[in-house]
Amino acid sequence: MAKLNVQEREQLREEIRKLCADYPNEYWRQLDIEREYPYEFVDALTKSGYLSALIPEEYGGKGYGMTEATIILEEINRSGGHAAGCHAQMYTMGALLKHGSEAQKRKYLPEIASGSLRFQAFSVTEESAGSNTTAIETFAEKTDDGYIVNGHKNWTSRVLQSDLLMLLARTTPADQVGAKKTEGLSLFLVDLREIREKQPETFVVEPVRTMFNYATNQVFYKNMKIPSECLIGEEGKGFRYVLDGMNAERTLLAAEAIGDGYFFIDKATSYANEREVFDRKIGTNQGIQFPIARAYAAIKAADLMRYEAARKYDEGEKYGEQANLAKYLSSEASWQAANVCLDTHGGYGFVDQYDVERKFRETRMYQVAPVSNNMILAFLGQNVLGMPRSY
Repeated sequence: MAKLNVQEREQLREEIRKLCADYPNEYWRQLDIEREYPYEFVDALTKSGYLSALIPEEYGGKGYGMTEATIILEEINRSGGHAAGCHAQMYTMGALLKHGSEAQKRKYLPEIASGSLRFQAFSVTEESAGSNTTAIETFAEKTDDGYIVNGHKNWTSRVLQSDLLMLLARTTPADQVGAKKTEGLSLFLVDLREIREKQPETFVVEPVRTMFNYATNQVFYKNMKIPSECLIGEEGKGFRYVLDGMNAERTLLAAEAIGDGYFFIDKATSYANEREVFDRKIGTNQGIQFPIARAYAAIKAADLMRYEAARKYDEGEKYGEQANLAKYLSSEASWQAANVCLDTHGGYGFVDQYDVERKFRETRMYQVAPVSNNMILAFLGQNVLGMPRSY
């Protein structure tokens, strides 16, 4: 792993900021209006090699650690952008790198690193199951040469912009695995190019419009045939593999929320120092100044937990508690900063040209996805503090 020192990390920040400067707020604002995917930005990020941050150098990637990956996503959001258009390629790496076969890694990782293959889709959540992943019903029936997949997924984001799909499905019915419902779930890496070419009728995608620009979809699997080589790791052990990706996802998205938080603090501070009402700068008023300072303190505290989660990941330590805390603290802090920024701008905060309302809508997601903050509190209560299971 090519871990960077302090000076190199600062240089990485400057490089990302320079790249993002070519895609200013006006770029993201127009995409938000049209609900368009940021193709140009993602292409630039890919060509620069930063989207392959977590892919080892032997497969053509940067070979960075989690800390460096979080810096990249943080700076995208701090610049006014929205890393949701590309972050999946980072957090899906955990399951593939740790549990994928050498053949799978050799086949796909170099192309992903070069940008000739897009890996942006993770298909897990189902309408009836929600946060209860073990209750999913999408089923992959084993055949002589592979599997036949049937089911329905929602919140499968970026699938229309992706060549590869990571899919979680049951391979053993829930009523046949006994008390441990986490068994009997398997993880697959599906080449969508082959599906679209040879059996497009088995893979139906319905885009879903949300309150902000987010390329998410419902997906229907209708007797979709996939080869046995798609299986990641052991059959029936997929839930454990997904957890690796989930904790990485929570750490990475914590960095995005922190980037949003700094965006709001920067915006609010700048406006408070410029705007004059009653013949003085509004930042003179403690009613403006103190809420911004409190929000800044919350972001800085969450930032420390982000780095601790990333450090533990990079050093191969257990980091579930830190990943969940980082996601919880950063999402709460970014929302606090969003409200402070909107209050500071007053009526202008609702005007799209100030970009506050756009980022306000975007940052609200982090309290709900990739996991509800109430589920994180339940995890902490049960698994960290040792209290009875609450759900």
